[in-house]
Formats: sequence, C-alpha cells, structure tokens
Amino acid sequence: ATWNHILLIDSNSPLMEQLNFFHDHTLLIITLITILVGYNMLSLLTNSFINRFLLHGQLIEIIWTILPAIILLFIAFPSLRLLYLLDETNKPSLTLKSIGHQWYWSYEYSDFKNIEFDSYMVPSAELNEGDFRLLDVDNRIVLPNHTQIRLIATATDVIHSWTVPSLGVKIDATPGRLNQTNFYMNRSGLFFGQCS
Repeated sequence: ATWNHILLIDSNSPLMEQLNFFHDHTLLIITLITILVGYNMLSLLTNSFINRFLLHGQLIEIIWTILPAIILLFIAFPSLRLLYLLDETNKPSLTLKSIGHQWYWSYEYSDFKNIEFDSYMVPSAELNEGDFRLLDVDNRIVLPNHTQIRLIATATDVIHSWTVPSLGVKIDATPGRLNQTNFYMNRSGLFFGQCS
C-alpha cells in the first residue's frame, strides 16, 4: 500500500481475495441503493404531480418492505459463507506460535525443536534507506508459500492483535488463552503487519 492508494491492499491469500470480492459485491449494492434513493428524492423535489390515490398504497408498501429484505439476503449469504471460510481449519503443514509482549513479539516454530526468537521493531534512528518506520523488525518470520500454516497466538501482559492485511489475517492474542487461525500464501514476498 502506498500513501495515495485508494483501493484495498493487494491480496496474497485465497481468503483475502474472497474478502476483496465481498467488498466489491457489497459496494456495488450500496452504490445502486444510493443512486436509486437519490433519484427518487430528486424526482420528488422537482415534480409537481398529484396522485389522488396516494393514501391507498398497499402494493407499494409491500414492495418497499420486501425489497430491502431481499437486498439484505444478497449481502448476508456471501458474508456468512466468508465467515465460515475464515474459521475453517484445514490440515496445517506448519505451526507458528506467536506470543505478544509489550512492544515486541516472540515466535516459536512448534514443529521443530528449539527454534524460538524475539522480533523487535527497528528504532527510527537505526533505519536504513527504504525501510519503513514502525513496520520493520530486526528478526523477520520466514514462512513457506503454497503451504497451509496454522498460527497460534497468545500474550503475556495485555491484549494484542496479530495482523497481516495482505493475508487477511487478524487474530487477538489474549493472556492466558490460545487463539488459532490459519492462512495460505499464494506467492512469496515481504509482507508487513502490525499489532492493532
């Protein structure tokens, strides 16, 4: 994402692609509703026609009661499908445990012995040319692409949130509790996330 970027960030996982499609689907419906309501308001303000049967409008009342319910169904069904897809856990090939601390994260590759490290933000004074302030860290996570990855998140002090927008992953890390999610990366690259 850049400073002048208007649209959503480019997706790197199938779930984020589905989230982008749902966003576009809902935005189209909202745009059509806005145009229709705007046209109706403009036509009410500009015409001076009088209808003597205006007080007896059973049909129009039925239509403007049922039509919004149908429109809500067109939004609700894809939304529910997406919620179930986001919560579905496939057979993971790799497990990453993420522990939130005050101002840094600890990571453990649970499938291997003794691979643990801390990841601190790089201080602003130590940034190199082209590094991103408040995003770059000293130890980055290295994960394979085209692999189902399970993320287990917890915290030691306060509630944190492990987030990578391009993967469509956001999970709360709560002290004394393990939360789990999974993701799948379509391509390799450098992806930034933030505790939000």
